[in-house]
Amino acid sequence: MSDITAPQNLRRFIALNQPLGWMEDASLPFLQAALGAAAVQISDDAICADPSISASALESALAQAALQMHDAGWIKGWRDERYTVFASDQAGGLDLARPLFELERAAFRRFGLTSRAVHINGYTSRGLWIAQRANSKAIDPDKLDNLAAGGISAGEKAWDCAIRELAEEAGIPTQLASQAVTSGSLRTTRAEADGWHDEIICTYDLLLPEDFVPINTDGEVAGFQHFGFDQIRSILPKMTLDAAAVTQAFLKQHLI
Repeated sequence: MSDITAPQNLRRFIALNQPLGWMEDASLPFLQAALGAAAVQISDDAICADPSISASALESALAQAALQMHDAGWIKGWRDERYTVFASDQAGGLDLARPLFELERAAFRRFGLTSRAVHINGYTSRGLWIAQRANSKAIDPDKLDNLAAGGISAGEKAWDCAIRELAEEAGIPTQLASQAVTSGSLRTTRAEADGWHDEIICTYDLLLPEDFVPINTDGEVAGFQHFGFDQIRSILPKMTLDAAAVTQAFLKQHLI
């Protein structure tokens, strides 16, 4: 998994002696206020935090900057849930054995940090179960989505997250959810209104009984619909970008 191409109008965010994300210039004053202007060096293509700053000090500073961004309306959809920031591996992915610090998930895009998520394709012999996101969702309300999906919280393993999301979003009991099979991972990157989206998605496939009907339990899904395999490609434009990518990978993997 190689390092992503430099996005337009963003600078590489470097801290703890390694590249961590991508930042807009508009976010810079918040970082300078939290770390101190002297601790932030700016070049044509990078924003660098003083390498002597420890991980714990950086965590505190970014948390402070994130709160200030939130108060200024620069970060919306505050979740009071933290994600882990991991060190990069030699291939440009994440070294899951080297967690660096934690940060509110809603702030990840403003710093262009790499988040992790799970997406689960729920399928039958005839097609796929597709969720419609609730209108109240901060991101992509009303869009179509995979059977279940969600961010991996700090300290949580991908498998545990998948089991949790299947229960919360689709009402699937652990005994059935545990039959899910890992199908790989993919990385999605793009510019969004709230910053740079960079996410590694762990994907799973779950074969469901023909008579099973998913039921949401956490209010994040408006409903579910079963689409035949011959209908799936026609609904891809109505899905979130990440869900569409995961669904396309499923279709390719299963030669549909």
